Amino acid sequence: METVKFTQMKDGDREYYIFLRYHETGFAAATADRLLKAMVDLDESLSGYKISRLDHSLQAATRAWKDVADIDWVVATLLHDIGDIYTPYNHDEYAAAIIRPFVRDQCAWVVQKHADFQLVYYGEHVGANPNKRDAYIAEPYFEDCAEFCERWDQSSFDPDYKTLPLEFFAPMVREGFARKAHNPQVVRKGERVPLTSDTIAASRQSDLLPTAAA
Repeated sequence: METVKFTQMKDGDREYYIFLRYHETGFAAATADRLLKAMVDLDESLSGYKISRLDHSLQAATRAWKDVADIDWVVATLLHDIGDIYTPYNHDEYAAAIIRPFVRDQCAWVVQKHADFQLVYYGEHVGANPNKRDAYIAEPYFEDCAEFCERWDQSSFDPDYKTLPLEFFAPMVREGFARKAHNPQVVRKGERVPLTSDTIAASRQSDLLPTAAA
């Protein structure tokens, strides 16, 4: 069988849906590679900054890596702006929806809310509420999102920063998206993992940054 026979889903039987599940599973397995390809398109998004959105994403992820953030944080940071091309007015929700089945709930929540938290840096200049993030002050991940924005997001627009290339992060993206979707042992709702580890950060930085792209 190359395709199902039905033209309405209600007419499908078990054999057809098992056949389709096989195809869907194979397609889903290539999600990481499609995301990495989409990341390249960020080079063509939103002009006006000193660096492209791709370079911003790589720079933020490099900062996370230097801080010895775990794979969930690094992958979430790399992909946090992937929606800029497709959904510029809710890019944060778009990115969070992509990563939510495969990373810790903490990281998905931070990505989903980071645009509101970023307003603290520029909201007053564009007629927006710089304190919009205060609506989430009772949320368990409030401080994590504030730190994410301060350490990795708002600071990553520097054209002179030594940024690791996309190829460096590709294995981490593939590892993350190879996980079973919505696995409770991965999602770990309510659990907080620190963004940084100062003790190990220095060794990771000295070991890897000499190979980074300029």
